[in-house]
Amino acid sequence: MSKAEHQDAPVLTDEELRSLDAHWRAANYLAAGQIYLMANPLLTESLRPEHIKPRLLGHWGTSPGLNLVYTHLNRVIKARGIDALCVWGPGHGGPAILANSWLEGSYSETYPDVPRDGAGMARLFRQFSFPGGVPSHVAPETPGSIHEGGELGYSLSHAYGAAFDNPDLLVACVIGDGEAETGPLAAAWHSDKFLDPVHDGAVLPILHLNGYKIANPTVLSRLPEAELDALLRGYGHEPLHVTGDDPAQVHRDMAAAMDDALDRIAAMQQTAREGGVTERVHWPVIVLRTPKGWTGPAEVDGEPVEGTWRAHQVPLPGVRENPEHLRQLENWLRSYRPQELFGPDGRPAADVLACVPDGVKRLGATPHANGGLLVRDLPIAPLDDFAVPVDKPGATLHEPTRVLGDLLARVMKDTGRRRDFRLVGPDETASNRLQAVFDVSGKAWQAERLPVDEHLEHHGRVMEILSEHTCQGWLEGYLLTGRHGLFSCYEAFVHIVDSMVNQHIKWLKTSRELPWRAPIASLNYLLTSHVWRQDHNGFSHQDPGFVDHVLNKSPEVVRVYLPPDANTLLSVADHALRSRDYVNVIVAGKQPCFDWLSMDQARAHCARGAGIWEWAGTENGGEPDVVLACAGDVPTQEVLAAAALLRRHLPDLAVRVVNVVDMTRLLPREEHPHGMSDFEYDGLFTTDRPVIFAYHGYPWLIHRLAYRRTGHRNLHVRGYKESGTTTTPFDMVVRNDLDRYRLVMDVIDRVPGLAVRAASVRQQMADARTRHQAWIRAYGTDLPEVADWTWDA
Repeated sequence: MSKAEHQDAPVLTDEELRSLDAHWRAANYLAAGQIYLMANPLLTESLRPEHIKPRLLGHWGTSPGLNLVYTHLNRVIKARGIDALCVWGPGHGGPAILANSWLEGSYSETYPDVPRDGAGMARLFRQFSFPGGVPSHVAPETPGSIHEGGELGYSLSHAYGAAFDNPDLLVACVIGDGEAETGPLAAAWHSDKFLDPVHDGAVLPILHLNGYKIANPTVLSRLPEAELDALLRGYGHEPLHVTGDDPAQVHRDMAAAMDDALDRIAAMQQTAREGGVTERVHWPVIVLRTPKGWTGPAEVDGEPVEGTWRAHQVPLPGVRENPEHLRQLENWLRSYRPQELFGPDGRPAADVLACVPDGVKRLGATPHANGGLLVRDLPIAPLDDFAVPVDKPGATLHEPTRVLGDLLARVMKDTGRRRDFRLVGPDETASNRLQAVFDVSGKAWQAERLPVDEHLEHHGRVMEILSEHTCQGWLEGYLLTGRHGLFSCYEAFVHIVDSMVNQHIKWLKTSRELPWRAPIASLNYLLTSHVWRQDHNGFSHQDPGFVDHVLNKSPEVVRVYLPPDANTLLSVADHALRSRDYVNVIVAGKQPCFDWLSMDQARAHCARGAGIWEWAGTENGGEPDVVLACAGDVPTQEVLAAAALLRRHLPDLAVRVVNVVDMTRLLPREEHPHGMSDFEYDGLFTTDRPVIFAYHGYPWLIHRLAYRRTGHRNLHVRGYKESGTTTTPFDMVVRNDLDRYRLVMDVIDRVPGLAVRAASVRQQMADARTRHQAWIRAYGTDLPEVADWTWDA
C-alpha cells in the first residue's frame, strides 16, 4: 500500500501517469537486461542459456528506486524548465543510470556506437560489467555523473558542493539507507547550515529506504517514522514521505512530493532573494520507501527475494545452468511488456519519452556534470605583488602561509562577482595563518550568530566545518561542477580523507581517458601545522604520511610539493591553482621560516623542481665529496645549518646542497611525467658520492622513489620515524635524527677517510646533541646556538 502526506498537491492525469509508468518500466527492463543479457535484447525469441552472460555482475536491488527518481526528476525538469543535476548515492545501481541516459538519448550522443535502437540496446546490454565494456557502478564513463559508485557516504557533501555558488541549479541527491549509516554522510546533513538561499542553489535530498544493505537491515529503515522525522527535522529538514509498492499510487505520491518540495524551495529562495529574509530555512527532504528489488522476482528457490537483502545484487544467480531460473528471468523481463515500450527497431516509444526534457536540461547532458565545460581560468595577480624581498639568503624570516594568505585574499576578491573560488578547511583558516581572506569574504554560516562571533556571513565563501570528510566532499562537488578551490588542513589529520582522495584520483584518471570529459580545476591541498612544528600538541598531531599515500596513486594525476620558504610557496601555489585534472599536495609551514630565495629565484627553482643551491655549498665548480639534499622547510634549515658547520669545521670538504621542491622529480621519467632521466638524476646527485637526504616525512619514501637509480646504494635518508612527543621544536628533529649535528655526523661516517680525520669534529657534534638534551630539560627552550641561528656563510 501507499501513503503520502501531500494530498493537496496536484494529482497526475491518467495520461501523465501512463507515460511516467511507461518510462519507469522501460528503465527497469533496461536495468535488468544489462545485468543478464548478452543477446536477444528485445526478447524476439524465447530466452536460451547462450543469451545470458557467463558472469552475472551488477546490483538490481536499488535500481527500481533509482529509476523511479530519474523518471520523476525528468517530469519536474520538463514541466518547470529548471536546470538540475542528480548525485546518485547508491551508485552501485549503475544499470539504472545507464538505462535512463540511454532512454533520454544523452548516452548515444556521448557514445555514438551505442545508438538508441535495437543494435544500441544490444550493445548497452553486452558492455555492462563485461571485459572491454563499462563498470557496473555509476562512474566517470556515465553521462551526467559526478559521483562514483564506490564513494559510499560522500553523495550529500558532493551535492552541496555542486550547489554552492550555483543559484539556478537544483541538485537532487539520492541517499541510500546503507550509505546513510556512514560517518561522512552523517556529518554532511549539517551542510544545510552553510547553504545560502540567495547565492547558492538548492539541494533536495531523497532518502531511499529499501530496507537492506548487502546482508543486513539498515538502521534508518527500521526506525519508527516519528523517530526518523525527529532526526531529519533535527538536521534542519522537513520530511515528505512516499511509501508503498503499488506503482500507480507511488507515482502519484512521488509526483506530489516532488511538486511540494520544489514549490517550497522556490518560495524560500524567493523570500531570501527578493524579501531579504535571512533566517535559516528548513529545506524539504523526500523519504522514499519502496521494496528492495521492487518488481523483480518475489521468490527464488523457495526463499523470499523482493523486499529482502537477497535482491541486493543478482536475484537469479543460476540462469545459465538452472532452467527454472531461466524461466523466471524471462517472465520477469516480459512483465515489463517491452513490446509496448520499444518499437520493432528497438527505439523507445513516444509514451516512454513523453516525460524526458530536451537538450542540456536532460540529467545526462547537463554541463554541470561535466564541469570542465564551465570552468574559467582563475584571475591570479602577479606574484611580485605578494613576494617577500630577499637580498641575501637566510637574512629574514616570514610565515609562508601568511604570505600565501595575501595571495588567496586577492584571488577571493577578484572572483567576488564570479563566485567560483572557495577555501575550505576544518576550523583552521586563521590557525593556518590564512586569515587575510577574511578581509574579503567571511565564513559561510546560516545558523545562529552571537555578538562574540567573528567573520560569519550568510554569503561567505570560506567554508569551515570540523569534518574533513565534509570539507573534501564540498570541494570535490564544487570542482566537478566547474569551479576552483583549496583545502587547508593540519597535516596529521588530512588522513581522515584518505579514501575520499583515492576515489577522486581514480575519477580524474578515468576522466582523462574520456575525450568528452573536459579538464576540471585541480584539487589542491595545503597541509600545514606540520609534523616538525607540532611540538606543542604532541605525538597525536605528528604524521607526515599523507604524501606517501598520495604518491602511491596514478602518476599522471598526483603532484607533491614541499616549498622551503615563502616565495617558493607562492610559486607552487600559483602553479597548482592554474592547473587542471591534478591532485596537488603542498606541504608548507605556518611558523616563521627563513627566506632563502628571491621571487625570480623561486620561480626558476620551482620550475626545475630540484636543483643545486650553489651559494650554500662549497664544491666551487668541482665535484662534490658529499651531497646534502633536503625537501621541506625544516629539513632545508637543518641541511643549511649542517652545511655551515661543515664549512667551519671541515673547510676542505666539497659539499653540494640540493633542494627538492617537487617530490615526483625523484621518480624515473618512465614512471612519472615530472620524473628525471637517469642522466639528470646522476648529474644532480652523482653516481658514487654519499648523499645525505634530510626529508620532511617518512624516510623510506625517498628510498622507494629512488631505488632504481645508480647511486641508490649511497643514499642515506633522515626523516620522521615516529618519535614524537610534546617538546621543543629542535628536540623534534633531534629525536628523529634529522638535526644538523646528526647530519654532520652522517657526512663524517660516510665520506671515505673522514672517520679518522674528522673524529674530533664528530665528537663535538655528538656532544652538542647531549648538551641539547640537558638544556631543554633545564630551561624548556632550545639551545641559544639553535634558537638564534642564522645563515651567515
